[in-house]
Amino acid sequence: MILKAISLHSVVPVRTEPEEGAEQSTQMLFGETCTILEQKPRWNRVKLHLDGQEGWVDAKMIAPMSADEYKTYKDACQACAMVIFPIAYAVSENNGQTIPLTAGTRLTNYKDGRFEVLGVGFRIDPSMVSVHCLVLNEETLQRTVRFFLNVPYLWGGKNALGMDCSGFTQTILGLFGKKLLRNASEQVTQGRRITDLQKAKAGDLAFFDHVGLDDGVANPDRISHVGIVLDSKRIIHCSGRVKVEKLDETGIFNIEADGYSHHLVQLRRV
Repeated sequence: MILKAISLHSVVPVRTEPEEGAEQSTQMLFGETCTILEQKPRWNRVKLHLDGQEGWVDAKMIAPMSADEYKTYKDACQACAMVIFPIAYAVSENNGQTIPLTAGTRLTNYKDGRFEVLGVGFRIDPSMVSVHCLVLNEETLQRTVRFFLNVPYLWGGKNALGMDCSGFTQTILGLFGKKLLRNASEQVTQGRRITDLQKAKAGDLAFFDHVGLDDGVANPDRISHVGIVLDSKRIIHCSGRVKVEKLDETGIFNIEADGYSHHLVQLRRV
């Protein structure tokens, strides 16, 4: 029997091996579901439904779902609202406890500041939620990403207290209805290629490798970093922290280091 499960915590680490000290490869946010592929006494190997990533989660941090519960929940997800600010707080109607929810968290059965998960009702500030995907243009993108500036870099992270580069792009473009895969090397396979930086628009993805590799020559076969184009001269990305930096045909120019930190390899529009 195929087992399904759901995260009922703000953030659940997904690890490469079934142990606490293993590398975090990604995260599950509140309300995300998965298929359980393998069970051990404390750990479950899962496949995330959002982007197909596989890894190990602490078994006590996900809740198994019956076939009927999963079908009902999946049907409700067809019209999910979404948290659009870095952090919002939901209050359980069962016990009054508060749970922080990070941007990109999907809320099922949402209406007028209330949503429901597996029969449990929650209240949330409606101003923190959008019932429709945001419209993507330069103005809305800049208005949205400014709330994420200085979020620190965290390998495998995709929440407002720590993100990696592709977790940032996946989360932000998800708010605009763009479904991205999890890693930069996967995201570069999506959408269509833009051949000229001057033709790039707000919301396009820019892919890079790091300066200092291969004698400073950009390697199109190695994608190690991704960011979101704001315009033909600026990019917002997570490298150390979420920040806005100069972008040109060579790559990302780091003012603090007075040099290029990443070589531009490719531009894509999803």
